[in-house]
Amino acid sequence: MLTRLAYRIHLTLERHFPEQRLFLKSDTETRFIRLRPATQAIAVVVGGLALGWTILATAILLFDSISAGSSREQVLRQQALYEERMNALSIDRDLRAEEAASAQERFNLALEQVAAMQARLLASEDRRRELETGIDVIQNTLRRTIIERDEARAALETAQLAAAPGGAKSEAGRVEDTKETLEFLAESLDGTARERDRIQGMVDKANEQVAKISEEKREMALRNEAIFTRLEEALTVSVEPLEKMFNAAGMDPDDLLETVRKGYDGQGGPLAPLALSTKGVPSVEEVRANVIMAGLDRMNLYRLAAFKAPFDNPVKSPYRFTSGFGARQDPKGWGTRMHAGTDFAAAYGTPIYATADGVVTHAGWSSGYGRMIKIQHAFGIETRYAHLAQMRVSVGQKVSRGDRIGDMGNSGRSTGTHLHYEVRIGGNAVNPMTFIKAATHVF
Repeated sequence: MLTRLAYRIHLTLERHFPEQRLFLKSDTETRFIRLRPATQAIAVVVGGLALGWTILATAILLFDSISAGSSREQVLRQQALYEERMNALSIDRDLRAEEAASAQERFNLALEQVAAMQARLLASEDRRRELETGIDVIQNTLRRTIIERDEARAALETAQLAAAPGGAKSEAGRVEDTKETLEFLAESLDGTARERDRIQGMVDKANEQVAKISEEKREMALRNEAIFTRLEEALTVSVEPLEKMFNAAGMDPDDLLETVRKGYDGQGGPLAPLALSTKGVPSVEEVRANVIMAGLDRMNLYRLAAFKAPFDNPVKSPYRFTSGFGARQDPKGWGTRMHAGTDFAAAYGTPIYATADGVVTHAGWSSGYGRMIKIQHAFGIETRYAHLAQMRVSVGQKVSRGDRIGDMGNSGRSTGTHLHYEVRIGGNAVNPMTFIKAATHVF
């Protein structure tokens, strides 16, 4: 049965692949190689498979190349959009800072004008009181003088009556004295009325000046209210993103600001006497101004803290994230392991930059990390840059944010060219992407 089946297969193959002979001739003899139909069929099948595999592999390589090109273009577009957003945010932040500084200058000028107006108002009020007091003094003096004069005239009249021999002359004298008294009183009252009118005119002018100053004070209060409102809005817009950034990074803003404040607490100056307010209680404007000044101080402390913490990306060139923070499958096949950082893959020799100001505490070979750089920052924060090809800093060197510290490589326990980037707070590893993403709120 098997022989008949093999015979039929042989006949079928022979129709398509007739037997061929390959002659090999030499000087002394001639030989030939017989190619059976089955042999030819196997050769054709093998050749077809090889050709198909070649076409498939070529197609896969072409697809990979095309997809890699599109990925690079996408990364470049994202990088351009990210840089454009950073520039826009930086410009907006500078504008806000300029507006805050301008508003602060206008506020100081407004305070000076209000103080000057208040001084003029108090002076006019004192002058009015002095005038009122003067009028009262003049009136009292005039009354006392009239009384004294009447008493003197009455005494003189009594003496004249006692000395005169008859009463007719005394009666005429009394009439003459009364006439003189009336003339004197009329002159005195005219003078007093003129003085009163003059003083009343001064009082009216003082009242007009007081009303004018009060109106100017009201307008100044409205302008101050607008300035205070804009300053408060600018502080809210500027401080809230900073608070979000530090909260997103897992750092307590109050503790952070206290630490920065301790590092910038220098004070001094000559000893001068203390001038206390006559009121003893601060006004509403003074309270709001103090709140705004405290907010500006808080924003400045946030700015100092932001430049001391690693809110930046260590790789500025196009890259690809190959591994994140947390548990993962070990690339060497050692099961599930904890990955204490984030991996950035890029070309060999890609520049690596410091993410914040600090001091280099390690620059050398470390088991598993390969060539590694450690930088100690403020607030107990440490950053690590591992698997480097070259290190461009040394131990004890001070670096600033954006300084180039090394080149990306493949040293240590690594499967390819990449940067292993770690952030540690108090010795404990935290997710570096928290700092990188948090920085997008402000920078």
